[in-house]
Amino acid sequence: MRLRRGVIVGLVSVLALASSGTAYGSLGNQGASETGVRSVTPITTVYTYGQKVSAVAVEYAGTVNPRTVDKTTFGVSDTIYNFRFNPIEDLPKLADRTVTHTYTNSAPTTRPDRRSVPGRYVIVELDPADPGGWTVIVSKCPTFLCTVKVNPELPTRVVQRKDVHGQPGHGSGKGPVLAKAAPHRSLGVTEKAVNLLVDEFTYGSFLSGGMVLPYHYHLPKNYQPGRRYPLVVVLPGHGMGWDGDNLGVQIAADIPATAWLRPSWTGSSEDVIVLAPQNQRVGAAAEADLLVKLLDQFVRDFAVDTRRVYASTVSYGSRLLWEAFAKRPDLFAAGLLTGGFPVSAEQATAIANAEIPLWITHGVHDHLLNVSGARNSAAALRAAYAGRGKTPEQTADLVRYIEYEDNAFSLPDYHAAFGPTYEDSGILRWLLAQTKPSA
Repeated sequence: MRLRRGVIVGLVSVLALASSGTAYGSLGNQGASETGVRSVTPITTVYTYGQKVSAVAVEYAGTVNPRTVDKTTFGVSDTIYNFRFNPIEDLPKLADRTVTHTYTNSAPTTRPDRRSVPGRYVIVELDPADPGGWTVIVSKCPTFLCTVKVNPELPTRVVQRKDVHGQPGHGSGKGPVLAKAAPHRSLGVTEKAVNLLVDEFTYGSFLSGGMVLPYHYHLPKNYQPGRRYPLVVVLPGHGMGWDGDNLGVQIAADIPATAWLRPSWTGSSEDVIVLAPQNQRVGAAAEADLLVKLLDQFVRDFAVDTRRVYASTVSYGSRLLWEAFAKRPDLFAAGLLTGGFPVSAEQATAIANAEIPLWITHGVHDHLLNVSGARNSAAALRAAYAGRGKTPEQTADLVRYIEYEDNAFSLPDYHAAFGPTYEDSGILRWLLAQTKPSA
């Protein structure tokens, strides 16, 4: 389920809001009575570099005979637009998707085993390595350097190339035709997207000093208030900050929020609470101040192991980490900083005094934040530890640093160091292994 050199291998209400502008009920130029198709639901998955349409669910009036559908029954096309590389003018440009699995289901969602069960939905799974299908678009201005959001009108299109039959009666045969082949009719989506994992996050907002901080959080499936769980605080890039029109995009735009819910990414089956704040971009100092106030409240309200609170950043989120770690080192056990801004000398000293372990990663050819900033951050932290009498061996355990060459990135965005970082489950396991000493 992640991207590998050009191949991808591996709230509740918030991103539903992001889809509310879609023209639901439209099946292109053909109504349901003519096509026989009752609805088309897009299903999305967050991969390394963000959310894509990973399947569609096509609904019929009766239970579908699974023996009459296969990978050639449907054609799916989707936008080639990717906010990291394409101008927004490319959004209407569609490309064919590759169908990988087709099966029936009783609900408009995928099945891990990909086996047909009785139902009126046909699930058409798509190859994540296809160039088409990304859901995140620019929000308030033409480039992602401002803000991004989940597209409220997904352009996904479906064509039914063969007849689809219902279950046969007592006799033999394919069963009655539920919908005749319509290879020249293109059907648009009619329902809100089913966003796998993203829809499991819950929305909240924190207010302090007249400023509001939206956030989303995810509790373990069998959450028990009497237990204590590690907390990962995900601090997104600048473009994922709240702009009044993009709630929840910080969960969908790239992998760091949802990775912690998947053992295939973390290499651990341990339950983790994930908190994804979405600060308004008003300046790192003010944002970090609001962040630590939210954290104080959050750990009081939920069953958080206060010795295991971690922060993981993307790009601009590093500025909040440096500020928060320096101001309130008592809150954090460790940090993971990817493609970030440099630390100041004062911040490095405060972090070294608290001995908070950090792992810093950066792309050698980062085109937005030069790698020299990351190198200087690692050097500043090591110097701060040396000033406290730490040996190089001791410092190596507290300051870890990796630079990624271009071939480590499965998409050519060399600023997105979270990609190769999160594709290395050893780094994620390292973070979860850090524990703050008892008071």
